[in-house]
Parts: sequence; structure tokens; C-alpha cells
Amino acid sequence: MENSSNGITNSSFWSNLFKTPTEKSELEEVLLSMPPFQNLNPKFLKLLMKVVHNRVYTANEYIFFQNDPGIALYIIISGEVLISQDEEDDRFDLALLGRGDFFGEIALLDGEKRSASAIALKESQLAVIFRPDLDEFVEAHPKEGINILRGISTIVATRLRNLNQDYFSLYCKTRTK
Repeated sequence: MENSSNGITNSSFWSNLFKTPTEKSELEEVLLSMPPFQNLNPKFLKLLMKVVHNRVYTANEYIFFQNDPGIALYIIISGEVLISQDEEDDRFDLALLGRGDFFGEIALLDGEKRSASAIALKESQLAVIFRPDLDEFVEAHPKEGINILRGISTIVATRLRNLNQDYFSLYCKTRTK
């Protein structure tokens, strides 16, 4: 792994290639706490858990970089992840996430490049669902797959509404000055 001048470690593909599967009970607990998976029948939850990949990142290691291909959804089992966006020579911290939070969900919906970077702030265990695996799950189990995608879409919509409200609040503050 390579260190950069700002103390952030660059992600290493090979470091996660041969990780052992996530502890099923812990993964199941986190998935069941998340709206997209809460109402999933236990049979289908077990099938979904078979396509989940376990990844561990060290403190200050990049999980992905802004403009990387969007290929997966990440679920935090333990640790903390910072979502940040780079503009020219500045880094803007957008969100600090912890256990039970997920990120990268837009990649499951549109497959576009990452709009921000994700950095593990301390050792973090993540469950990863890659888009082709979820697509295959949805094709094999359409009703359950649609419910998962609907749950993810609802969260994306909620985040967008909150962002719109924040934008409007900032806009109003600038107009009154």
C-alpha cells in the first residue's frame, strides 16, 4: 500500500481479494436493520447474503476514488467511513458514516462514475454487493429484488429531499444578506 502526503492510504485491490466471508449473524443483523432489507423473507435474505462480499479496510485507506466506476453498494458492518469530494486542490467532507449506514447505492441504479471518494477513517469491515450480483438476484427473484431496489430508491429520494432542503436554506440565507 502506498501512502500519500495527506496521510491517506491508497486502496489495494489485492489486499481484499481473499478475505473470509463476513460473520453471517453480524451481517444479517445489520441488513435487517436497513430499510431495503427489513421485510425480506428469511429464505431470500440467506440467498442475498451469498452474493455479499466481505472487505476490510485499514485506517485512512481509500475504499474508492471520485470518478472510479460505480460498481457496488457498500454496507458498514463496523468502523467509520468519510465521504468526500475533491474540487481542484480542496477536499470537501460530505458525510461521516458508521455501522449500519451504506453508501455507493447510486451505482446500483445508474452505473455512472463515483461522484465522491470514500475513505475508511479507522479499520472498517464492509459488506459489498456488486451490481452484477444484485442484477442476477433481481432476475432470479424479481419480487424481492424490486422491493430491495424500491427501498434503495426511497433512501436516495430521502437524501435528495434533504439536500434540496439544505440548498434552499442556504439560498435563503444568501438572499437576506
